[in-house]
Amino acid sequence: MSSLWIDSTKDKGNFSQLKEDISTDICIIGAGLFGLSTGYYLAKAGKKVTILEREASIGIKTSGNTTGKITSQHGLFYDHLIKDFDEKFAKKYLNANEQAISNIKDIIDSNNIDCDFEWQDNYVYTTKLDEVPQIESEVSAVNKLGFKAEFLSKTSLPFKVSAAIKFPNQAQFNCSKYMMGLSSYITNSGNSIYTNTNVNDIAKDSKSNGYIIVTPSANVKANKVVIATHYPILSAPGFYFTKMYQSTSYGIAVDTHSKLFDGMYINVTPPIFSFRTADYNGKKILVVVGSDHKTGEAIENDSHYAELEKEVFKLYPSSEVLFRWNTEDCISLDKIPYIGEFSNIMPHVYVGTGFKKWGITSSNLAANIITDKILGKSNKFADIFNSKRFDFIKNRWEVKNMVKQTANSLVFEKFRVPHEAISNIAYDNGAIINLNGVNVGIYKDTNGNIFALKPNCSHLGCLLTWNNLDKTWDCPCHGSRFDYMGHNIYNPANKSLKIIDLNDLS
Repeated sequence: MSSLWIDSTKDKGNFSQLKEDISTDICIIGAGLFGLSTGYYLAKAGKKVTILEREASIGIKTSGNTTGKITSQHGLFYDHLIKDFDEKFAKKYLNANEQAISNIKDIIDSNNIDCDFEWQDNYVYTTKLDEVPQIESEVSAVNKLGFKAEFLSKTSLPFKVSAAIKFPNQAQFNCSKYMMGLSSYITNSGNSIYTNTNVNDIAKDSKSNGYIIVTPSANVKANKVVIATHYPILSAPGFYFTKMYQSTSYGIAVDTHSKLFDGMYINVTPPIFSFRTADYNGKKILVVVGSDHKTGEAIENDSHYAELEKEVFKLYPSSEVLFRWNTEDCISLDKIPYIGEFSNIMPHVYVGTGFKKWGITSSNLAANIITDKILGKSNKFADIFNSKRFDFIKNRWEVKNMVKQTANSLVFEKFRVPHEAISNIAYDNGAIINLNGVNVGIYKDTNGNIFALKPNCSHLGCLLTWNNLDKTWDCPCHGSRFDYMGHNIYNPANKSLKIIDLNDLS
């Protein structure tokens, strides 16, 4: 299962594994949009850069599974920013994201990257009359910031809307093709990208002021480190797991066999449906993303895809689903990304995370902020994304819910594990059962083969939940995910689960 973007990109970005110790100026951990964009800017500045990616290819996790929208309109967000922060803060946030759109277009043009870039207007719409005042307030807020937004009661969507806000001159592209262009510039300028290279630790180098980045096969010595792993791989001292949660979204690409609309669209309240078009084999097809939920909720079937497909078939009955995919996004409790120094006690280590489903513009502005910090330059947007802030307590309901969920998963859930037999688990399904006082995660494949493991996240020990759609064990605390054999596939965890021999429990 891969996204339209990954599938339609000929160059898959496979590089060699790191197999011998090396030294570099800057080591970037993670080869998604943020890591590659940072590598691009640092390479342009003449720095020696090494990028480490644990997957077999670059950009195949969150970055390769986005909507591909390049926009500064992040839902109905600016009225919220003005009320929770102030007008100056909101204007900086808007200008930062508008600058990121321009930056991305400059990179594409300067390097002749063929990534299906198109200028498009972006819309947030509602079909509910009681949500019209929210649209009106957002239009007023955005125009107050000096950006020309427009209130509409009609769009080119194939259904009636009650209201919409239009952001002109936004864009869309194929994010995987764009990342291939970034990686080409990085390697062609004499820098290195390694795939299949999992980072286990970042240790202080006692012989210098730098760091040793530890991998299973070899180590990297670097003066500076950028953690670009979607969710930081180190729990301490940054403690980002106390300031973020993860959300899973689903995407489909559909041949509607019909004429499609212009523009990019997303609705106001759940269930969320994000619409855009894309080119596929010379034909215009529909991309729909949404049906999101907090990562770690138990998933029994394909209802999230079904929700998206039901919406599409209602509009275009002759549709053919070509691709299905899903991914995770980190969301900070105040909805502002964390960009800057990882921690006061780890100088020259930088981080960008919490992009809250708008990672294309956020990854570019993060890359610019981090590059400026490394080069000793000031950046006019850096202060509003301060990575070391702890004032998220403004969003007290999110904090309360996250603490409650974490406590449940760490403590209370273990007393509710059913004392049931393995024979009760259906084929091609999984469950946590209690065997002689020990919690065991069981997956039974289509042939009845049993895979048993310790169902506690290798990050901080939260009790996992079974996701029967993807056949994964998901963490409800911080969003780590593991396949049915226990291999870690999403951070913040970066270690596999402990395998259990059922004979030891008999």
